[in-house]
Amino acid sequence: MALLESLERSRLLKDREAAREVVNPAEPPHVSLMRLCDAGLLEGGLAVALGVRPDELVGPLTLAMGGAARRFKMIDVRERPVLELHILAGEVSERWEVEDLWALVHNLNALYREDSDVRAIAVLGEWNDALQLLCVDKRALPKLLRERFFEPRNRDALEAEGEPR
Repeated sequence: MALLESLERSRLLKDREAAREVVNPAEPPHVSLMRLCDAGLLEGGLAVALGVRPDELVGPLTLAMGGAARRFKMIDVRERPVLELHILAGEVSERWEVEDLWALVHNLNALYREDSDVRAIAVLGEWNDALQLLCVDKRALPKLLRERFFEPRNRDALEAEGEPR
C-alpha cells in the first residue's frame, strides 16, 4: 500500500500491521489518513471531539507540537461575548478571540511559525464526529505537502511554513 509506505518513510506511522486493518484501498487516500488519525495510528495525530472547547485542547495540542510550545501558558479564559484566551508564550503575552478549534490551530501555527523546533498543525478534516489534526515536523512539511494523500484543510497556511523567512 503506497499510503502506508509513504507514512512509514515520513515516520508518521506508529503500527503498520494495525494500519492495514484500518486502511480501505477503495477509498480516497486522504480519507484513509483521517481514519488512521482517528484510530491513533499516526505520530503527532490527534482526534478531537467536535464538542471540545479551544481552552480544553490547548494542553494536548501544545504537547503534541513539542519544542517551545510545551512552555505555552494560558493565563486566563473569558467566555463572553466570545471565548478569549489570555496566553503567555515566552516573552509574548496576547489575548486571542477563538471562536472554534480552527481558530486555535491558526493562532498556534502563527505564533510558532518562526520556531523550527515546534511542529506545524495540519487540519486533516472531520471524521467520525472528530476533528483530525496532525502535528508535523516543519522540515518534513514541504515533502509531505507534495504527497497525494496529504490534503490538509489549512494547506495555504502550511505552505507558508515552508517559505523562506
